Amino acid sequence: MLNPNLDQVQLTTAEYERYSRHLILPEVGLEGQKRLKAASVLCIGTGGLGSPLLLYLAAAGVGRLGIVDFDVVDHSNLQRQVIHGTSWVGKLKIESAKDRIHEINPLCQVDLYEKALSADNALEIMKPYDIVVDGTDNFPTRYLVNDACVLLDKPNVYGSIYRFEGQATVFNYQGGPNYRDLYPEPPPPGLVPSCAEGGVLGILPGIIGIIQATETVKIILGQGNTLSGRLLLYNSLEMTFRELKLRPNPERPVIETLVDYEEFCGIPQAKAEEAKRQANMQEMTVQELKTLLDSDAKDYVLLDVRNPNEYEIAHIEGSVLIPLSELESGEGISKVKDLLNGHRLIAHCKMGGRSAKALGILETAGIEGTNVTGGIQAWSREIDPNVPDY
Repeated sequence: MLNPNLDQVQLTTAEYERYSRHLILPEVGLEGQKRLKAASVLCIGTGGLGSPLLLYLAAAGVGRLGIVDFDVVDHSNLQRQVIHGTSWVGKLKIESAKDRIHEINPLCQVDLYEKALSADNALEIMKPYDIVVDGTDNFPTRYLVNDACVLLDKPNVYGSIYRFEGQATVFNYQGGPNYRDLYPEPPPPGLVPSCAEGGVLGILPGIIGIIQATETVKIILGQGNTLSGRLLLYNSLEMTFRELKLRPNPERPVIETLVDYEEFCGIPQAKAEEAKRQANMQEMTVQELKTLLDSDAKDYVLLDVRNPNEYEIAHIEGSVLIPLSELESGEGISKVKDLLNGHRLIAHCKMGGRSAKALGILETAGIEGTNVTGGIQAWSREIDPNVPDY
C-alpha cells in the first residue's frame, strides 16, 4: 500500500464530477481518488499491453503516467494496439499515446521517454515512479525491469501474451516473488517465437492489459487481493482462467546490480552463431529470384517454410510449402529430398529468418540451398505489391 501525503491533494469541482462513480464506491471514496491522483505509474512499452493499460489508468485518474518507448506506429499495430490510430502511422508511439491519454483525461501528467530501456538508464527513469508496469515482449527487457524494480523496491505489474494465451501477476510486492522466481533462466534465443512470427489474437492484450491496470489500481488503493504470489493464466480459445502459486525461491541469486541483459539472455552469442551460419550460406535477393522465375530455368525448387495459413494469405507462384515445423521434426526432410531430384534448392519465409533456420536443418541432412533475403515481405514491397504484406 502506497502512503502519499493526502493532506496536500485536493480534487477540483471538475474532478468530483469526472470521478463520481469512483467516489461513491466505499472501497475508493474521496481518499482513494486522492491516492490515484497522487500516484505515479511508469509503463514500459505502448504496444498491445500498454495501450489498454494506459487508457484505463488515465481514465481512472492516476495523476502521473510515464511512458518508455522508441518505436513508431505501424499499420500492423492497429489490430491490437488500440491507443493508436491510423492517422498516427509512421509517428512516435509515445506521442500518439500522450495525445490519446489527454483526449481521455487532460488532467493526467504524461512523461515521455523516447529511448530503449537499458541497464544504463533504467534506475534513473524508474526511480520517480511508485509502480512499474511491464508491457514488453522480449526477455532481456523483462529481466531488466524485474531487477531494477528489485533494486528500487518497486512493484512490477507483469503481463505477457502469445497467440491465444496470456498471463499476468504482480512481482516484487510486499515480500512476494519476482520474475526470476518464475523464470530463473531465460529460454534459448529464438525458442519462443515473436508475435510477428507466431501471431496474436488482437483482443488478447486488451484483456491482459486491463488485468494489469486493475492490479495497478488495487495497489494504489490498498484494496483487495493482488496477484502477488499467483500467476494468472488465461486461454481465450477455451475461455478459461487458471492460477499457479508462485513463491520466492530462497536459493535464487541476490540481485545487486544491473547487468548486460542481452548477454544474459544469450543474444550476442546467438547473433554470432547466426552470422557465422549465414556467412557460409548462399543467399539471393528478391530481384535475383524474380530474374530466375522469369527465365526458362527448370532446375530449381522454391521452398516455402511458413505455416499453411500464411501460405494462404500470400505466396509466390510456383513455390512448394513444407512448414519449418515439419523440417524440425524430421518429417519434411524426406519430402524435400523427393522434390529436389537433382535440382537446386531455394528457400524463403516471411522475412528470411525461418528459411535460414530451415536450410541449417537441411544442411545437416546433406542438402544445401540458397536463402531468399527478406522473404516474401521483401517480394511484396520490392517486386509485386499485389502480394499482401502481412
